[in-house]
Amino acid sequence: MADALLLVRARELWVELADTAVEFFPSGGAKVVVAPSSRLAPPSWTGVVRIGDAALVTAPSVRTAGMVAEAARKMSPEELVDIARLRAVLPVLDVLGPASLFYLGRDGFLPAHEGTAVEQLPIGDGDSNGDGGPAALLARAGKEEAGESGLEDISSPAFCLRRGDEVVAAAGYRSWPRSVAHLSVLVAPHCRGRRLARAVASAAVAHALDAGLLPQWRARLCPSQRVAVALGFQELGTQLSVRLDDAPLDRGR
Repeated sequence: MADALLLVRARELWVELADTAVEFFPSGGAKVVVAPSSRLAPPSWTGVVRIGDAALVTAPSVRTAGMVAEAARKMSPEELVDIARLRAVLPVLDVLGPASLFYLGRDGFLPAHEGTAVEQLPIGDGDSNGDGGPAALLARAGKEEAGESGLEDISSPAFCLRRGDEVVAAAGYRSWPRSVAHLSVLVAPHCRGRRLARAVASAAVAHALDAGLLPQWRARLCPSQRVAVALGFQELGTQLSVRLDDAPLDRGR
């Protein structure tokens, strides 16, 4: 069963990111609001976040909010983050996600004890020859994987593992509103499957907890989700962003 305090804190975060006067329904269900400056999704997109049995939806316009609200009346919060279900009832043009949302309290933390030496380094750090630090790991991973990891945007130190002189795994977090630490992890492709992600992420999580922050793990892919669970994170919800056409879905097509 999900920890009640974690649910409350997670919902408080997403309410603030909605950037409008709104709350999750305590009894469950979906709340749809017009919020063009919402941070639940990119500009002009519709953002959907489910935490527990309640969902919050921010739409960029009154017209879009009306379409989504009509659909949401016939859907559960779980269905609102199901891409196939949304495509059946809304004019979906593009999608980001869905990604699972995990949270962790201090009492639930399962630290990794792999016997590995994790270093703390600035995210921009590189060796004098330019190919040994976390910045070099990001460069070697390529733009798509580096962007997916979010590691370049962390505000904490980077917690790193080396093989020889080369940083092959790194983790850290970015400070979000409501004292939330948003975790990021990246492992070099040739070193995956060796529990390195768990080791560096454990160090980053410990640092966040010591700072009094709530660790958040957002994961789209199964390997990342497994690392979160191994560290004690609880899956509390899902985030999805959709870009909708202005015209309602033509049900006659």
